[in-house]
Amino acid sequence: MSDLLALFATCPRGLEALLAEELAGYGAQDVKPAPGGVGFAGDWAAAYCANLRSRLATRILWRQFEADYQNEQDVYDKVLAHPWPQRFDAGRSLMVKVTATRAPLKSLEFVTLRIKDAVCDRFRADAGVRPSVDTRTPDVRVHAYFEASRFSVYLDLSGEPLYKRGLRQEAGLAPLKENLAAGMLKLAGWKPGTALLDPMCGSGTILMEAAQMTLNIAPGADRAFGFQKLKGFRLRLWEEMLEAARDEELPARPQPIFGSELYGKNLKLAQVNVEAAGLARVIQLKQADVLDLSPPAPTGILLTNPPYGVRLGDEAELATFYPKLGDMLKQRFAGWQAYILSADTRLPKLIGLKPQRRTPLYNGALECRLYGFELVSGVLRRGAKEAAEPPA
Repeated sequence: MSDLLALFATCPRGLEALLAEELAGYGAQDVKPAPGGVGFAGDWAAAYCANLRSRLATRILWRQFEADYQNEQDVYDKVLAHPWPQRFDAGRSLMVKVTATRAPLKSLEFVTLRIKDAVCDRFRADAGVRPSVDTRTPDVRVHAYFEASRFSVYLDLSGEPLYKRGLRQEAGLAPLKENLAAGMLKLAGWKPGTALLDPMCGSGTILMEAAQMTLNIAPGADRAFGFQKLKGFRLRLWEEMLEAARDEELPARPQPIFGSELYGKNLKLAQVNVEAAGLARVIQLKQADVLDLSPPAPTGILLTNPPYGVRLGDEAELATFYPKLGDMLKQRFAGWQAYILSADTRLPKLIGLKPQRRTPLYNGALECRLYGFELVSGVLRRGAKEAAEPPA
């Protein structure tokens, strides 16, 4: 184990168990889920593969060290002692990001500055030059995480977050992150070949994730990564891995993946993204009111992230919409499963359906639930109750 890298994969909260299972399939060892991510060990092949193929991770971080501390000077001294010039060249630009939980730090901005100073001072002492700082598009990202008396420092192997697949050209008002969409598909039990419908598809994120899974497209095949900027980058290993992933891709053919939007301007967002991603033959889009839809297949999975209070700001409108949605699903989608992501805790009551599953998930900082419903043929809840009672 000593020759392996100590790694941590971050992810949206609620997807940790799924991510642990995914990483184990990429050669990860000593996999340990934790709040907000998964710790694991692996060689460079496992680290590269996790970046290339993970649909659920946000970042892959390489732990440099962890240490005790009492104050900002302790932090500076321990960061200064680390051999940063062995990790990357002084010509690379640098950014430092700090997060903390129950840490006795007076200012996160100040400790961020001290970490940056320590890294640069180590370069100046060893090489006589220091890296520049770039807080927008840095070559190298250093992450530090502080607890009450201990802190850990990481190098970011991903660079831009892994949910940035390099596919989406346009985003709606509240775009769903790609890795959260992939997690929702897995939580819903969707498999390639099963009919999928997103009747409020927004910019098309759920549909494009499903299409990539169906065509076996590695989500990182068309983007760059942070590890490519570090010393010791194994170009040949990476090129072989990338070529193998591209060889596994399947040709784009029509699939039972369906999406719709009420307004043409919203549907245009999805169309632009689907076409730019080369998935126009795979995904079937149309303009339609969700309340007027008919199922595109006898059975399947309806998965959607509908507008809710935070996005619409009109609780009265939602209180009218949700019961109509529930009635439509019960009347037309018998034999289907419906999964709805919402931060509105009133949803199950308003929609008139009893969820078989409720999975806590975070859409950014917003706490949500993924509600799962088995749709069976029948009348409304009140009518079903009356039908079950014997006549007077």
